[in-house]
Amino acid sequence: MLIYLLRHGQTEYNAQKRYQGQRDIPLSAAGIAQLRQADFAPEVVYVTPLQRTAQTARVFFPGAKLIPVDGLKEMNFGRFEGQTFVQVEQDPEYLAWVQENEHAAHPDGERRSDFCNRVCKTLADLIDKALAEGQERLVIVAHGGTQMAALERFGVPRRSFPDWCGPNAGGYVLDARDWPEQHILHLVETVQYTKENG
Repeated sequence: MLIYLLRHGQTEYNAQKRYQGQRDIPLSAAGIAQLRQADFAPEVVYVTPLQRTAQTARVFFPGAKLIPVDGLKEMNFGRFEGQTFVQVEQDPEYLAWVQENEHAAHPDGERRSDFCNRVCKTLADLIDKALAEGQERLVIVAHGGTQMAALERFGVPRRSFPDWCGPNAGGYVLDARDWPEQHILHLVETVQYTKENG
C-alpha cells in the first residue's frame, strides 16, 4: 500500500511566517491559485477539521469524499499562535521553550511529545484500517507538523523532525510494505501539486 502524506496549500500566515497551529486559517487567494489537480483520483481523502486542508484536498482531488480526522491536526502553539518569530524572540516563555529544544509545553498549548504521540497513534490506526481493508492507497492532506511528527517516528531513511516538513502543497509518497512487522514507512518519492510543478 502507498501512503500520500501531503501538506495543505499556502495561507497568509505561511507567507508571513506566523505560528499557525490550530487557528482555522483559510488558504490565501495566491495559495489557491498555485494549486493543481493531482494525477490520480482517490475515492476517499483524510483531512483535518481545519479548513485549509479541506480546501487543498478539493483542488487536488475533486470528487473525493473528505473525512476529517481530529487527531491529525497541527500542534497547538498556545499563545504563540498568530505571532511571528520577531514578535516572540524576546519573550521569556518562548526562549525557555526554544532552550528546551521545543519539548516543553507552550503557554496554553501542547507539548511536542504529546503532539507527536497524538499524530502517530492516529496515523497508525488509519494505516492499520486501510491495510485490513486491502486498500492500495491511503491519502492524507494535513499539516507540516503532522508530516514531521509522523515521519520522524516512522519514516525511512531516518531524518530529524524539522527535515520532514514538506513545502506547501507538497509531501511524501510512502510504501507501507514493512508496516505490519516493523512499523516503518519507506520513502518512495516527494510530490508537489502546484502549477509550476505540473
